[in-house]
Amino acid sequence: MSPSDKAIITCSITGVLTDPGQHAVPVSPAELAAEARRAWDAGASVVHVHFRDQSPGRGHLPSWDPAVALACTEAMREACPGLIINQTTGVVGPDYQGPLDCLRATRPEMAACNAGSLNYLKVRADGRWAWPPMLFDNPPAKVKDFIDVMHETGTKPEFECFDVGIVRCVEMYVQTGLYTGLPEYNFVMGVASGMPADPELLPILLKLKLPDAPWQSTVIGRAEIWPVHRRTAELGGHLRSGLEDTFYLPDGEKVRSNGPLIEQLARYAREAGREVATPDEARQLLGLAPAGARAAALVN
Repeated sequence: MSPSDKAIITCSITGVLTDPGQHAVPVSPAELAAEARRAWDAGASVVHVHFRDQSPGRGHLPSWDPAVALACTEAMREACPGLIINQTTGVVGPDYQGPLDCLRATRPEMAACNAGSLNYLKVRADGRWAWPPMLFDNPPAKVKDFIDVMHETGTKPEFECFDVGIVRCVEMYVQTGLYTGLPEYNFVMGVASGMPADPELLPILLKLKLPDAPWQSTVIGRAEIWPVHRRTAELGGHLRSGLEDTFYLPDGEKVRSNGPLIEQLARYAREAGREVATPDEARQLLGLAPAGARAAALVN
């Protein structure tokens, strides 16, 4: 089997606002390191990470403190030598200096680059808004600022696409020179006001992305997510899951660690006739520098 047939597995290790008092999400550097190791042992070569406030009783809130970001990423790298860090940058509003500062502090190999705006909405069963209606704003000027800093830090953007039109925007970024190179797409499915978690949507999305560009599916929800993961594996996409995206296995069992979710993705990859990519193979597939060369560059 050639490396191009292999599946990269990403662990979305903790998420944005999930309350650690209610769910077993990692918050501290030590907790993130332990969970990264569980995911690594199960087959993940990439960890997508959000940073949390380290103050007592505030672990459900995000942090854009560069010192926190650096402590968390260093702990995970120490626990899993060769691990690829994929860092969040998502923030609402015009003040996004915090994510830019964190990128400069940690210089991750990859980072999320939210590729377009979305009305971020959800309605409860009784017809009330689950939260006040909001806009997750990612206009082209904001996208460019993130791409420019990622170029500065040697970080590969992962273009987060929450809707079909956003997938099409990524090609326009390449056409206009806003981004150079072959983009990596992340099809985010399951947000209530974005693309649904529907495996039949995947062939349409593949028609819209640039040829030969790597892609993965991020699927948020419960039982409905697993047919999408299985179909992603069959169609040659890369796989992502973790406590940010779900707490439930296909049989409805609730997990208390990222490990079982990553094991399930690895199972789907193998059932589709693919092997799970090692970190070195993942770097090759994503066009990243070898781990040793990256480390030397950071030292210099």
